[in-house]
Amino acid sequence: MVAQVTSSLVKCLLIILGLISVIVNIVLICLNSSRLLKCHLQVQDSIAANHTDHSTIFADLTPQEYLAVRDYMWNQKDLKISRSAIAKPSENFLFLIDLLLPKKQDALNYLDKRGPKPQRKATVVVFFGQSSYLKEYEVGPLDGHFHHRDVTKERYNVESLPFTARTVTIGEYVELFIFLELQVFRKLEKELRESFGYIPGKRNLNPFEGMPRGLKAGDRKTWISFFRDESGMYIHPVGFEVLIDHESKNSSDWSVLKLLYNGKYFETLESFKRDYETGAVTKIVYKEIPNYASLKPRKKPTGLSPQQSYLQGKRFSVKNNQVIYMDWTFAFGLSSLTGMRVFDVRFRGERIAYEISVQEAMSVYGSNTPGMALTKFLDSSIGIGRFAHELVRGVDCPHVATYVDVYRYIDTNVTQRFRNAICVFEYDVGRPLRRHFSDFFHNSYGGMPNSALYIRTITAIGNYDYIWDFIFYQSGSVEARVHATGYISSSYKVDGSLRYGHQVAQNVLGNIHTHFVNFKVDLDILGVSNNFLTKDMAFEEVTLPWTTERKVKVPYLVESQSRTEKEAALRHGAKTPRYLHVASSLKNRWGHDRSYRLQLTSFAGDHLPESEPEERSMSWARYKVAITKHKDNEPTSSSLYGQNYMWEPVVDFSKYIEDNEGIENQDLVAWVTAGFLHIPHAEDIPNTVTVGNGGGVLLRPHNYFDEDPSIHSPDGVYFTPGSEHDCEYNKVACLEKDLCSPTLEPYTYNGFEGVMKFEG
Repeated sequence: MVAQVTSSLVKCLLIILGLISVIVNIVLICLNSSRLLKCHLQVQDSIAANHTDHSTIFADLTPQEYLAVRDYMWNQKDLKISRSAIAKPSENFLFLIDLLLPKKQDALNYLDKRGPKPQRKATVVVFFGQSSYLKEYEVGPLDGHFHHRDVTKERYNVESLPFTARTVTIGEYVELFIFLELQVFRKLEKELRESFGYIPGKRNLNPFEGMPRGLKAGDRKTWISFFRDESGMYIHPVGFEVLIDHESKNSSDWSVLKLLYNGKYFETLESFKRDYETGAVTKIVYKEIPNYASLKPRKKPTGLSPQQSYLQGKRFSVKNNQVIYMDWTFAFGLSSLTGMRVFDVRFRGERIAYEISVQEAMSVYGSNTPGMALTKFLDSSIGIGRFAHELVRGVDCPHVATYVDVYRYIDTNVTQRFRNAICVFEYDVGRPLRRHFSDFFHNSYGGMPNSALYIRTITAIGNYDYIWDFIFYQSGSVEARVHATGYISSSYKVDGSLRYGHQVAQNVLGNIHTHFVNFKVDLDILGVSNNFLTKDMAFEEVTLPWTTERKVKVPYLVESQSRTEKEAALRHGAKTPRYLHVASSLKNRWGHDRSYRLQLTSFAGDHLPESEPEERSMSWARYKVAITKHKDNEPTSSSLYGQNYMWEPVVDFSKYIEDNEGIENQDLVAWVTAGFLHIPHAEDIPNTVTVGNGGGVLLRPHNYFDEDPSIHSPDGVYFTPGSEHDCEYNKVACLEKDLCSPTLEPYTYNGFEGVMKFEG
C-alpha cells in the first residue's frame, strides 16, 4: 500500500515538473519571439533588376546551336568530316566550334542606336587530314538557313594553314600513347622496371610533352619526359626522355629519334640497351618514396574556415549572360581558346569598355634537359577556356556565389557541359574602400567598406591552375587579374641543373620560368573617339617667392600625348610614364580630359630575345602596354596555331604596330601584358600558392567624374560624437539588433575618447 502511494506521488511530481518546464519554455519563446522570427526570415535570392537581351549578341553558343552547326558541317559531303571523337590525323576532323563575335560597329549600332540585331554566327575549325591542311569557316546565321564560308584567306591571307600547325588532338594522343607502349615501353621493359619500377598495367610512367614540337616550321618532333604515376606527377620526374617524330599522318611512319637517360643522350634504343647492359651509363635504381606531391592535408581538418554570407540577400543579378550590380552592367562569355571575357561594360549607364578579355598565357622555361629547355607554352593553342571545370563551393568561390554552367565544343564530337564553371559573387575585400577619422577640429568618422563584384573562372591547363577574376568596384574601377597556382613543372636533377632552378625534392629540379599574360582592353571613353595620354613627374628648381635665401626642388606634372601606334608601344625594360590614360576630348567640371587610367600590377621576368625564331609568335609580350587602332581583322594577339607553328606565326602581334597608324581621336585598343618571374623553391612543394603569384590591370577613373562616385553608395558610413549608434548613416550599428546571428558581436565605438582638443 505504501509503495502504491509513493509511486502515485512520484508520478504527480513528474507531471508537475513537466508542466513547469512547458510553462517556462513558453515564456522564454514569447520573450524571444521577435528574435526567433528574424532567424526564419527568408532573404531574397537577388535584387530585382531590369535585364535586357542586348547581352545575348555576346553570349556563348547554346548546346542546341553547337549541335546544329556540327550536324550541318557533318552533312557537307564534300568536306568528308569524320564523326569519330578520336579521329586519326589522316582523317578530316571538326576540331572547334565557337561563337563568331559580331563586328564592333554592327554591335554598337544595335546597342546604342536601335539598329538591327547582328546575326549570330559560329566560327569552325576543320583539320583536313586527308589533304594535309587546316581551314576556318564562318557558319550561320544560327537563327536562319545555314550557310558556310571559307574565311581562311580573309583572316590569315593564305588559302590554307599548314597541317603541322594543328593542335594535337585526343585522337592523335591515342595513337601517340599506343606508339609509346609498343615502341618504347615494351622494348625497354627490363630497363624501365629496374630504373623506375615500371610494371605494365600496374605501375606506369606518365608522359609530359615539351613544346614547341621542333626547331623549325614544319617540324612535329616532340620531346616527351616521363614521370611517376602519382597524383601530382609533375614533380615526380624519373630522368628518362624520348624524342618522337610524329610528323606523318600515319603512325606507322613515326619513330624514336633520340633518348635521354640520367643526363646522357643516345641515338637509338639499341645503343641505350647496350650501354645499360655493359654499365657504360650510370643507372638509376628505383626506390619507393612517399608521394610528397599529394594535396591530401597532412593533418585531418578539424574545423571550417570563415564563410561568407549575404545578410540581406544578393545585391547583384545574373540572367542569361548579363550581370547587373549596383551601378554596373556587363555581358560575359567564356571562349574555348582564350577564356574569360566581358563586353559592353557600363557604369551608371555609360560604356567604359566595349571588351575586356584574356588573350594569351605564355611561359618560357630554362633547363639543361631537352623537355624543359625548349619549352615555351602558349596556352590558347591548347585552349584556355577549354580547361575551365566545375568550381568548388567554399574554396574556389564563396559557397553563396551564383554559379553558371558553360558549354563548349572543342576536340570532341558532342557538346560538352561543364557545370558551375563560372561564379559571380560580391565580396568584401577586407579593407575600407575609403575612410577618414577626423581628430582635429570637426571630430567625425566617414568610411565605406570595399565591397566589389567578382566574376571568376579557373582553368587547370596541365600542371598550372590560373584563377581569372574580373572585379567591379563601387568607385567606378574595374580590374582584370590572374593568379597562378597548381604544380610547377620539373625535371630530373643532373649535373649542371642548379644553373636553371632550385632542388625541391630528391633528384627534382624546379625549373626557372616566366609567366606572361596578355589582356585586350577595348576602352570606349564617352564614345569611340579617344586619345592615349601619359602623365608622370619630374623635379624642377624654383625660387621661393617670399625669400631669396635658397632655391628648392619641387615635383611638377609632365603630360604627353602619343600620336602613332609606335609611340604608344611601351616595351618591357624601357622607362615608361607611370600614368597611362585612354581619354576622351570631353572635359569634366574642372576642365580636364575625362579618362580611364591603365594601372598595371606586374613582376614579369625578361621577354624572350627577339633574335630567337620562336619569339614572333609571342611578340605581344615585348610590350607592357601597346595601343592600336581598333580593327575587326585584328581581334586577338595570338592564335590557335601559335604553339605548333611558332617560327612562321599566322598572327604576329608586332605587325599590328608596324603599320604605325595614327591614334588621335580614334577607337583605341590597349593590349596589356602582366606576369611574374617564377624561380621555384621548396615552398612550391606540393603546390604553388597564389600569394604573390599573379598580376593584372586596373582600369581607374581619372578625371572621368567630378568626384568619387562611391560617395553615393548605400554602403557609406558617417557619424560624429554622440551619433555613434544612430543607424541613419551607420547601418553597421544596427546589425546586432536587426539580424539573427549567434556570432555577431554587439556594436560598440569609443573612438572619440582620445581626440586632440585645442581648447583650454
